[in-house]
Amino acid sequence: MAGTVEQDLAMQLRGRDFIGLVDYAPEEIQYLIDLAIELKQKQKAGELYQPLKGKTLGMIFEKSSTRTRVSFEVGMYQLGGHALFLSKNDLQLGRGETIYDTAQTMSRYLDGIMIRTYAHRTVIDLARAATIPVINGLTDLSHPCQALADYQTVQEKKGRLQGLKVAYIGDGNNMVHSLMMGAAKLGIHFAVATPEGYEPDSEVLQLSKESAAQTGGSLYVGTDAKEAIADADVVYTDVWASMGFEAEQKEREIAFKNYQVNDELVKYAKKDYLFMHCLPAHRGEEVSESVIDGRNSVIFDQAENRLHAQKAVMAAIM
Repeated sequence: MAGTVEQDLAMQLRGRDFIGLVDYAPEEIQYLIDLAIELKQKQKAGELYQPLKGKTLGMIFEKSSTRTRVSFEVGMYQLGGHALFLSKNDLQLGRGETIYDTAQTMSRYLDGIMIRTYAHRTVIDLARAATIPVINGLTDLSHPCQALADYQTVQEKKGRLQGLKVAYIGDGNNMVHSLMMGAAKLGIHFAVATPEGYEPDSEVLQLSKESAAQTGGSLYVGTDAKEAIADADVVYTDVWASMGFEAEQKEREIAFKNYQVNDELVKYAKKDYLFMHCLPAHRGEEVSESVIDGRNSVIFDQAENRLHAQKAVMAAIM
């Protein structure tokens, strides 16, 4: 019976876009996490698994990245396919060609597109125009690939997801949006603490609340870091000034000065809490060196799992 359910889920996902976790049912997200763990085990055992042999992924980068490029490129290679790196200077998009024309043309050459860009609308428009699956490698609104890898990491370390508490301390950015939606879909209790004026997007918050009501999860959004982190199983933070907000660095350092994840703050979390950060990190700003390099930190497990979570997405939809 379990095999039949998995086969049904596999069929549901084939040919889909991966733009945000909001578009995926809880059982579909769980399927991708379980598949990521399975693919990781195959790779560690040296087992050849190449379902995408002969297929090509186009990777559009309007925003640069270390982890996104390397993990997608290596992941596609391990799945038997080929990844093609395309910077904004390599495409006619930067010279006025429409997203529609670009998507239609690339759909004739490729089997899938991954795009890492600024405006979330760009990904939506690209997906609507393309006839092949489109993967969101990051936008200013969301980062679903990272969130998927993060919850894979939590499941590996804690043995479960439902009922756990995840606390996010810092900027209400694209990372918190995907983590919050993922938590709501997976029945996780999610708490966010941000300074006033830096709260998560209200629409994402509302959609997350609706999902949490159906899965047994819960959401807290406030300004009190100690309240948010109390009894947390997972403590998460991100840089205070994400890419595109560098000009606000000094202003944000002042606004976020009481939101550093440090030894004093993590005392309120559970003793066996996991510390997580999507990287790159600024030690001494959003997190102290003692926490990010301490025994509770799993930041490099997260980074590794980008490879496996993205392989699961590509294998499932391509």
